[in-house]
Amino acid sequence: MTNSTNNVINVSDVLEKAKNLFKVEVQQIDTRQYKLIALNENTLPLLEYLKEAGYSHLSILTCVDWIEEKKFELVYILFNWSNGVTFLVSTLIDREKPVFYTVKHMWPVAEYYERDVHEFFGVEFEGNERCKLPMILEVWNDLPPLRKDFDPLKYSKEHYPDREYEKDVIHEAKIIREDIRGDING
Repeated sequence: MTNSTNNVINVSDVLEKAKNLFKVEVQQIDTRQYKLIALNENTLPLLEYLKEAGYSHLSILTCVDWIEEKKFELVYILFNWSNGVTFLVSTLIDREKPVFYTVKHMWPVAEYYERDVHEFFGVEFEGNERCKLPMILEVWNDLPPLRKDFDPLKYSKEHYPDREYEKDVIHEAKIIREDIRGDING
């Protein structure tokens, strides 16, 4: 693995330094995949360090709703192109006041990942002035839909009228006849 100054850095050295400097817990998921669990105040410096150490590709930023613990887990997935190693950097934030800091100054693409996490979980990212702009849910006016306390059936019943469907026997007979005879045109 190499960093921006082309010094060879061993994955073990990166992990050891991350443990010492940023007090992270490291879990090995696979031979080339590690999860680094960081405290909120250490997450941004850790991400900056990892980027400088060659983990410069932010594959995605996602969120996990731990409703029982009243926490959201933010997960930054970083990839190193020179050695194929992936780091999942994880931190927990308060579910009742879900606010964290933007990383778009490090990875411009993070603006869109942060907007996505805001739209689907309600997490705000300080420093990302476009965070609250809708991307997919343009007219959404309810709880963010990927939160575990969102009730999709209730939402559907409130926003879409129940419909009664009558069976179209003639249409079904035509479908069955096509299946038996095969395609008429072919």
